[in-house]
This record gives sequence, C-alpha cells and structure tokens, in this order.
Amino acid sequence: MSQTQNLIAGSRCTPASVWRGSAQLERLPRISREQLLPPGRRLVVVAPHPDDEVLACGGLLAGLPVGAEGLLVSVTDGEGSHPGSPRWTPERLRRTREEESRSALARLGLDLAGWEWPRLRLPDSGVSAAQLVDRLRELIRPGDRLVSTWRHDGHRDHEQAGLACAQVAAECGARHFETPVWAWHWALPGDPRIPWARARRLDLDDDLVERKRAAIQAHASQLDGPKPVLGAGLLETLLQPFEVYLL
Repeated sequence: MSQTQNLIAGSRCTPASVWRGSAQLERLPRISREQLLPPGRRLVVVAPHPDDEVLACGGLLAGLPVGAEGLLVSVTDGEGSHPGSPRWTPERLRRTREEESRSALARLGLDLAGWEWPRLRLPDSGVSAAQLVDRLRELIRPGDRLVSTWRHDGHRDHEQAGLACAQVAAECGARHFETPVWAWHWALPGDPRIPWARARRLDLDDDLVERKRAAIQAHASQLDGPKPVLGAGLLETLLQPFEVYLL
C-alpha cells in the first residue's frame, strides 16, 4: 500500500462542497474536447478497473461524436474490490463488472462498434508498470491521445497505470493526459501534492453530467452495501460539471 493509499484508508472523504467552493478550481485554464482529441486522432483510455473509464473521463467519452473510434484498455477485471466478501466473490466480480462496463458505456452513448476493447486481466491491486508497459507497447500508436489515471492518485493500480502510460507515450510519440480519481477523496484545494500547474478543466454541460451519472449507476457492485467502494461523497465530487486533466 502506497503512502497515499494509507491516507485514503485513514481519512474521511473531502466533502464535495469544499471542492465546489474552490476558487482555484474555478480559475483553472479551460481545455476543449477538440484540444484533448483533435480531429483524426485516436482516443485511447487505459482503465485500471472496470469503472475508471467513467469516473475519470466519462464526460469526455459521452461527448464524442457518433461513429468515433477508439481503444479502451481494461487493465484488470476488478475482481479484488470486495476482499473476503461471500456475496461478491472474485469469480462473480469478473463476470459482473464486465457486464456493468458494457451497460455504463451504453448509457454514456458510446457506440462500441467503433472501439477495440482488450481486457488484459492483470491482477487487481497487483498491477506492475513494467508488465503493463509491455502490453501497452503492442496497442499504442504514434499520435494517439492517451488518457489514464494519475500516477500519484492513491491506488496502486491507478498509479502503476499512469506510470506505464507515461513511459509508452514518451517512447512512441502519443500524447498523454492523466486524470485524478481518488485524489478527490484525500486532497484539498491547493494541496501541493497535486501538480496544479499542469491541470486543465474540461467543462461539462448538464446532459453530459447526467449521462455520466447514469453510467456510474450501472456499476451496481461498487455501490452495494453499507460501505460501498464508491461512497456518496466521492461520487458527488466526481459528478461536478467538469473533469480535470493533467497535461
């Protein structure tokens, strides 16, 4: 467990109201969908777990034009989200979370007919950047726009995915953007651990936010029980009318 994962385990979620009241977030330079994904470029999303594509960049995905093509890489099957649970066994989670992802992407309005969707099946909570780099080299092309979780996000798999994507993008000439997910839980506005100078804000209209909300609700396994993996406070923050991308 990383230092930031220890912070997550031992801390309460930063309230969404704190982020909503942040003048710093309001002042972030804006970035457009066309700047993130210029015409003719392929979007590649590397998701450590089957929901991170929605949590990290669901608004971007929901706003893609009809017929857009891309690549979604599912690094793990998310089988480790409920350790020791008799209800959510690893075998059940492997099946269920793939079905949830398909439903979530449909709710975003993403036409998977134009997308490749390799599932790498690396071990949940045991992703290695070195191992992932070898797999990604076979998939990433020069000029791709590559979106991953942030390399210091606070979950081992998120961090290893960010590191691997940064290395592969540098090697092949892809453009890499990182997105915080768990950082919204443990950080505060102005937190010096977050590279705010690299941060850009993609504003989302009401329709995109609602589609992202519906997509998150498709991940029922992560919302189940008295202590869900995705708590209400974190979801409220992730459903604000913007997404943050680190250039």
